[in-house]
Amino acid sequence: MTFHRPPDKEHIDNQMIKMEVNLDDMPGEWLGYVMDLLFAAGANDVYYTPIYMKKNRPGVLLQILCSVEAVADLKQILFRETTTLGVRYYPLSVHRLERRFELFQTPWGAVTVKYGLMNGKIVQRAPEYEDCRAIAEKHGISLKDVYASIWKSEKENE
Repeated sequence: MTFHRPPDKEHIDNQMIKMEVNLDDMPGEWLGYVMDLLFAAGANDVYYTPIYMKKNRPGVLLQILCSVEAVADLKQILFRETTTLGVRYYPLSVHRLERRFELFQTPWGAVTVKYGLMNGKIVQRAPEYEDCRAIAEKHGISLKDVYASIWKSEKENE
């Protein structure tokens, strides 16, 4: 198998920060906007979890994974763009698989497939969603058919 991009090496015990805020008084449509800002400012991951807060009010737990260096910028966004009055953050260690990327040709164009390797062996694989989506939209075919073409092509190349 020939990979078209250099591998992203395995990161063992990479130090990161988990930031979080509880929100129960903010319009839900703001959440997507805030997520985009956080990613643009260096967040590695952003996600929401529904929660119940005091007085049984529904709310959202907004959590962010980021590098130590990104904390200050992300904290500014949280205070400026959300209704939170405080931000909690914790250090954590993350183990990431080595990642490699290969181009697969489908009948409609190329798609990048990402592989996760452990000790040199492939243990995870996933086509890049945005590549698949663009092909499906451009050619008026189902996303499912694009994925099926990739898995078929991959089996033929084994």
